[in-house]
Amino acid sequence: MGNIFQCCRGLLSFFKHLDDPVQRGAEESPLLSSEESDFDSLDDSMINPSTGIANPALEPEHFLFPDIILSSNPAGEVTLVEPMVCLLVSEEDEAQGDEGDARDGRDRCFSEVETQTEVETQISAEVQTQTDSEAEIQTEDDKGITTSTKAKSEMEPNTKLHEESVAGFVWTEQHQVLIHPSGKGSERTEYFGAERETNNTDEDFQVKHDRSDEDPGVHNVKNEIIHTDEPGDESIFNETHMNDAENIKRETEDQDKNGLQPLSEEEPLVKGVASETSEDVQLSNKRKTLPSDGEATDLHEDEFTVRIQPPGAESFDLQVSRQMSVSELHHVLMDHELTCHRSCFSLQLGGAILDSATELGSIQGIQEGALIRVVEDLYLVRDVRVHLRHVRNLLRSLDPAGRSLSYLSLFTRAHQESDSMEKGSVSHSPPFYILPGCKERRLTPLQPIRDDWKPLQCLRVLNISSWNPPPGNRKLHGDLMYISILTMEERELSITCCTRGFYLNQSNAFNFNPKPAAPKILCHSLVDLLSQLSPSFRKNFAALQKRRVYQHPYECIRAPVQVCTWAAPPGDHSLDCVTSEETDGQIRDWNEELQRSRELPRASLLERRHRDRRLFRINSDFVAAAAQGAVSMTEGNVMPLNPGEPPHLHVFVWNNLFFSQGFDMSDHYAPVGGDAAAHAAAMCDLRGVQAYASVDTEGLHTLGTAVVDYRGVRVTAQTVVPGLLEKNLEQIVYGSNDNGKTVFTHPRFLELLGESSKSLRIQPHQVLDHSDSPVELRSAVSTVGIFGSDGRPYILDLLRTFPPDLNFLVSAEAQQEVPAACRSFGFPQRHRHGLASLRPQLVEAFVQHRYELFAKMASDDLGHQFATEKPEEPQRAAGVRFPSECLPDVQRQRCLLWEAAAFLLSNQIPAVLRDCLDHKAVPMDGATLTSVIHQRGVNVRYLGAVLKELDEMEEREKLSHVQRISISEVITRSVKHIFRTYMKDVEPAAFSAAVSHFLNCLLSSSSAPVPDSCSDELPSRRRSRRRRTQSDRANFPTSSLWAKLTSDDLWSRIKTEAEDYYHYTFKSESIEEEIEKQNLQKISLLREMSIKTGIQLQLREYMFECRHKPAFSEDDVVNIFPVVKHLKPTSTDAAGLVQQAQLAAQRGFLRAGLDLLGQALTLFSSVCGILHEDVSKCLRLLGQLRYTLGENDDALILQEKAALISERIQGTDHPQTVQDYTHLALYFFAGGRLLTSLQLLYRARYLTLLIIGEDHPQIALLDTMLGLVLHALMENELSLKFLQNALTLTSKYHGAKSLKHAHSHHVLAIVYESKGELQLALHHEKEAHILYKNQLGESSDSTKESSEYLQRLTDQDAILQRAVRHIASGKPSASVSPPKLPNHPVILQQLNLTCGITFIPPSEKELRAELNERRKVQIEDVEYQLLNQNGNKQQL
Repeated sequence: MGNIFQCCRGLLSFFKHLDDPVQRGAEESPLLSSEESDFDSLDDSMINPSTGIANPALEPEHFLFPDIILSSNPAGEVTLVEPMVCLLVSEEDEAQGDEGDARDGRDRCFSEVETQTEVETQISAEVQTQTDSEAEIQTEDDKGITTSTKAKSEMEPNTKLHEESVAGFVWTEQHQVLIHPSGKGSERTEYFGAERETNNTDEDFQVKHDRSDEDPGVHNVKNEIIHTDEPGDESIFNETHMNDAENIKRETEDQDKNGLQPLSEEEPLVKGVASETSEDVQLSNKRKTLPSDGEATDLHEDEFTVRIQPPGAESFDLQVSRQMSVSELHHVLMDHELTCHRSCFSLQLGGAILDSATELGSIQGIQEGALIRVVEDLYLVRDVRVHLRHVRNLLRSLDPAGRSLSYLSLFTRAHQESDSMEKGSVSHSPPFYILPGCKERRLTPLQPIRDDWKPLQCLRVLNISSWNPPPGNRKLHGDLMYISILTMEERELSITCCTRGFYLNQSNAFNFNPKPAAPKILCHSLVDLLSQLSPSFRKNFAALQKRRVYQHPYECIRAPVQVCTWAAPPGDHSLDCVTSEETDGQIRDWNEELQRSRELPRASLLERRHRDRRLFRINSDFVAAAAQGAVSMTEGNVMPLNPGEPPHLHVFVWNNLFFSQGFDMSDHYAPVGGDAAAHAAAMCDLRGVQAYASVDTEGLHTLGTAVVDYRGVRVTAQTVVPGLLEKNLEQIVYGSNDNGKTVFTHPRFLELLGESSKSLRIQPHQVLDHSDSPVELRSAVSTVGIFGSDGRPYILDLLRTFPPDLNFLVSAEAQQEVPAACRSFGFPQRHRHGLASLRPQLVEAFVQHRYELFAKMASDDLGHQFATEKPEEPQRAAGVRFPSECLPDVQRQRCLLWEAAAFLLSNQIPAVLRDCLDHKAVPMDGATLTSVIHQRGVNVRYLGAVLKELDEMEEREKLSHVQRISISEVITRSVKHIFRTYMKDVEPAAFSAAVSHFLNCLLSSSSAPVPDSCSDELPSRRRSRRRRTQSDRANFPTSSLWAKLTSDDLWSRIKTEAEDYYHYTFKSESIEEEIEKQNLQKISLLREMSIKTGIQLQLREYMFECRHKPAFSEDDVVNIFPVVKHLKPTSTDAAGLVQQAQLAAQRGFLRAGLDLLGQALTLFSSVCGILHEDVSKCLRLLGQLRYTLGENDDALILQEKAALISERIQGTDHPQTVQDYTHLALYFFAGGRLLTSLQLLYRARYLTLLIIGEDHPQIALLDTMLGLVLHALMENELSLKFLQNALTLTSKYHGAKSLKHAHSHHVLAIVYESKGELQLALHHEKEAHILYKNQLGESSDSTKESSEYLQRLTDQDAILQRAVRHIASGKPSASVSPPKLPNHPVILQQLNLTCGITFIPPSEKELRAELNERRKVQIEDVEYQLLNQNGNKQQL
């Protein structure tokens, strides 16, 4: 568990009592709780180790300490609680506070915990291969590079980002994006080939000894890093930052003193706004300096072209970077079209072999156009295995199994030709299940069939031969291995792998003859040899290469963490002896690699980039290894260190990783909840590790940590502290490991933790040790500090890093301390463990709230407000004692904690609902709802309080979608808790039957039948068919506890769990009644349940409503995958640039924002690789800025990449993927590709229906867009179906008097006018005009435009009515104008308004500045041309 010392102590006790009788049988624990409600869904804003709130000058003595006493009576018995407070703020803090705006929307920080579902089949042995990460670090050490840091800087924020600035331009009616049509400034696209390998789980490839086995990905892949060449309008940008010269001078002096470097000489304030805004990037103490202008420029000017000369082929040019290492270039060549079939080669420049760990920029003689030769190396046994695996991956490169899926190209490329056809020649009708009003939810369209994924077989069998290993005499001839191949022509080949390559020998299945066979060909590559021996292989492999080239590069790159889809089609299991023969390779010293990477220098931007990239890659490898080890451990493939203990107390060491299970060892967590607390402690510890890792204090070390949930078991994987598992166990030198009975301190840890405590706002404090002597601490008392055998100081057991949540920790006896706000919500409530803590976002919001309170009451005497009781004698809380002089502070902190708990209930929960009501946040599923409430600092265990507050709101009808998602989340999370204990009683042979039975009890309308015995098991032989003994009947699955579960029992347990954990009461008698009452979708519940538990189901249509047959069978359960929570390192410099870019763009300086985003994209791609959510975010923001500038083609390319990345790393049915599809559809429509836009919108609507159903605000947006696109395609009848539904939903969720509703009426009027139904058009436009007039007034542009359009419709209707009367009377009628045809610019304008984009013309000042900039550029071009002409004349 998180307390690794308890595991070690248990092991020592076990080894000391090996002869004692062993206790048999695992302890049956009750239904376990976890903090997954608060910790498992760790969103991007989870860890916020802020470097300052509003007052950067907070001194250490103003911070509060983490170990407190909570008692109903200070002189009486302690009733509460484990000490675990990390901050809060005092009145002295408030006196120095800033009365600025409250911090809202903290939905992003620079490195948090990421939750992903791992693909078991991708957690292969290749992640265990020793990489060159350690070698590179050693190289740095050998060069004598010392760690240096920039000076710590703290700046006062003078501005505040918008609440949703991190998300970019969230296109709603509240957000209007300024458009400056100041020219389309070109943005050059460059190729940065070095970045491709950063998405792989393996480290850099070392040619001879430490070669990893990367997935080949795609050959000739080039990562496109976008950046701008033209600077923003800096003069305008700077003028808006500061109002007077004094502010400029003061900030400049502060920044110079703190060591900050500006991005440019003309932008003195840009460098400061990104680090202290409301959505602070929270740079670490040593890394608050943003990249300087020169450093950022170096990122763009270090690319150059080299010429690659492969053996026996023509040379080709390749664009590389000076920061690219030789091993990274090796990976690029293994993916290149011309060299992808090679793996064992070295690179030479001028006859000298290049070192794999060396950066290209540091190689003497390398320059533009330098010739690098690919030289074939001699094979070793390991090299042969790597080559075979590489060839195997090449042959399977188009197989979708085992990789993150993407279907975007299916909709963009398939309809590319159709866009050029006539509008009437193509059907525009969607499938029936997408139309409004359809209740059927199809599952099979989730993964449509792609033609480019059809199997293309090159070989029938590729096996390791049974003649291995080679005999001694053949080893002397260079034989390394033998392989057997069956070609498509049914020809059996026996091939020898020798040191020089591959050749055909004369062996067969029965006779061994290693002599070469005809044709006697020796090839260095197996692909070359097979192309000579098999015409079918040569033909099919060439076709395979063409398909790989046709695919988008982002579809082929392996993601750092694979995403498992919760539904998958049935697949065939093929013979793969190459994989089965793989070994684990060298065991890696994970801790040494991680710590040495952290010790790399970080003074300059390039050094920080190199360090961040090393940390990211090692963490990716560590996560894959942790998941693989957890799976192996759970399946019983690893021997425990303490086999004599009960199975649930086993601990393991595998591949230098320490594994423990989520159960209480040695009753360490007995005072705070036992097994329930032990289960929750894993995520608490992970949060603490992330907090300290984010602060990144130089010299202070934390362990690599990951938490894996697999088959109902929680496993914690940690790197091993050197010497910790040895018999001479290093003694604790800091903190306490026995709940405060013995406490230690150490000056080295006090110094290191003193630096981090300033960022985490932990006050130095004193506690009493076992001898009643005061001991100074600068962390929670449970935080343990030791020195490893490597001499490094490590801190462990960080589960109490954040303050406790008294709403769930205080007993009912302490009612005199409970604020009225807490009592009104029914708090305090008993929780099943004592580790409930507040979220860092809540702490930030509460501190800011206190600052605002102080600003309002600054003139009053506040001493009475914080008056405390008379100090009492020292008291004890769970073993922690304080000196008597600290008791006033203890009492004061107790009051502050109660105020924070009350603030959460009275302020933050209503703020969450206000965000949803104002559509600043639009949750679509449980994950997005969790992210929304986490941004306000509300834990998921407060879902019951959120629902209670929602029921009391007057406008609760507008939040019906939030209510449905919240109830669904309560159900699925309660089901997850139950499923965990349910799986404990299941034997491995019955996993599929047990899972299908559980799902039937949950979602099937039929009475869940008793499961039969496993169909693929042979029945036991009985002596008589008529006689069945008691033992025979006991073998039936019906005797198992899991088989006795019924739907009524499951619903009863769900109700109990929801009441106990979330404090929400279900009044329905069955889950069917609750689903019908709340209008929930069973398919949505199934999706949520599968994602949370790692269940993968067969992709087919499930008949939930059938009462005669269960919906699920054993065969429907395809797999169970581990769900992994882990640290998420990223680039802090890039995050700061993104913050600056968003601020610049929100102020209207789009060109400056483009340049900053381009720099951030380069950094993110270099550190994290292309397939990363931060890269996707940058691409998305760049696309939005390009679109607002009128550069639609560039916007389309950028947004397409962002959508591809979202599909690959977040899932094909993730809400972010839906948003990316929606934006991409808008860009395609603007580019004239109407049919592609329509298909993307159909796909987005299908995914939304699958996720949440039709009753949702997102459907209103999609239906409006679909109606407009169909109107452009002259499909007015179909368009009206979607627009009418959008009108209904807009009225429900935005209000009948909102501007959104007015716009829906206006769009309907346009379509009815085009259809010729002028009366209906008049009706809807009148409604729109009334709403515009009431909301905006007569003078607004919208009201005037609506009035003009209404007058035009009235005139047309009058002409039409007059013509009808003339026709009826037989008189000659006046000419009637035909119906108005769709106008593309008009429809595009309406689409922009639907997405919240308002085009505002630039001011005269902005136009003049842009004109001057253009003239300056033209003058520079003319001068450059004249200089070139003069130079040519002089040469002549």
